[in-house]
Amino acid sequence: MSLRYALLALLRVGPKSGYDLQKQFDTSVGHLWHAPDSQIYPELRRMEEAGLVRGEEQVRGTRGSRRVYHVTPEGEADYLAWIDGPLAYTRVREPASLKAAYLEAASPEAARAFLEEHIRHWRAELDQWEAELARIDARTSPMLQDRLAVTPEDDHDRVVAFKRLGYENLTGRARAEIAWAQRGLEVVGRFPVRG
Repeated sequence: MSLRYALLALLRVGPKSGYDLQKQFDTSVGHLWHAPDSQIYPELRRMEEAGLVRGEEQVRGTRGSRRVYHVTPEGEADYLAWIDGPLAYTRVREPASLKAAYLEAASPEAARAFLEEHIRHWRAELDQWEAELARIDARTSPMLQDRLAVTPEDDHDRVVAFKRLGYENLTGRARAEIAWAQRGLEVVGRFPVRG
């Protein structure tokens, strides 16, 4: 269901085509909620069937058209009910933690390689999210600019603060994952022989 609300959040800024939504997932909300392209269009169809969005065909060029989606009043009400309601947490599936719990069966080289790759992955994520935080602070993030364009100026600081809060959670997680893998390397150093 989170994909539905991520799409509604993007559409509340203004009408967009499925292609526009895919691009925005890649450059903004996708940092917070990943959705492959193959999930976006089916979800838009379900949302349209549920009356949460309305799609309209727009002529594009001489031979083409595209479907542009608008949030309906029902979609706005559903979005606000979600944003005001409690979050339904799900059980965590964490493949790195699962693998780490059984690293005693790995060779020291394989264990180190796994943990070093984990560090590389999360450092890249941290760099990306810190760059997005800098864009948020500078108010140059395209998605943030779109949101601010449809928000009264008195509320701009509030919008920026909450957008920043979401990315602060991501940067905190990345730092914690890096520190965890570094501790794992220390464990491998203390117990270098396969059990």
